[in-house]
Amino acid sequence: MKRELGSARLERSPIHLLHRVGQCASDIFAMEIGEADLTPRQYAILLTVSQNEGLSQTDLVERTGVDRSTLADIVRRMLKKGLLQRRRTKDDARAYAVKLTEEGWRLLRAAEPMVKRVDDKILSMLASKQREQFVTDLQTIVEALTTPSVMAAVSRRR
Repeated sequence: MKRELGSARLERSPIHLLHRVGQCASDIFAMEIGEADLTPRQYAILLTVSQNEGLSQTDLVERTGVDRSTLADIVRRMLKKGLLQRRRTKDDARAYAVKLTEEGWRLLRAAEPMVKRVDDKILSMLASKQREQFVTDLQTIVEALTTPSVMAAVSRRR
């Protein structure tokens, strides 16, 4: 009986369910992308840079939600693959501005239809009337949890 209660709690836990959905989405992404050798985070970085050429890595952290050290590692690997290039910013000699290379643009264009299929597969698990609301709800949660006041409150509790 006690075990069933714990299982029921887990099945209603937003943190657990979001984690599981993330795992499933990553698996679908990997199957769809196949040989393209691209991760969801790399795609997010490529897309963000394509829409905002010259962003600093700090700006990329803020826009993608990828933590600073992970982003630095991903950017380093994407530089080695020839997907990104970076240069020092004019405003801050310590910061780098990032832009896509021709290979980065090629990979982004090739990945976009595959990523759309991934999004469509994930959303197809919901009734069509629920899909837009689901995405809106996820955006609301992300925006609320990443506001400076919430982040400060979380930091104070640590």
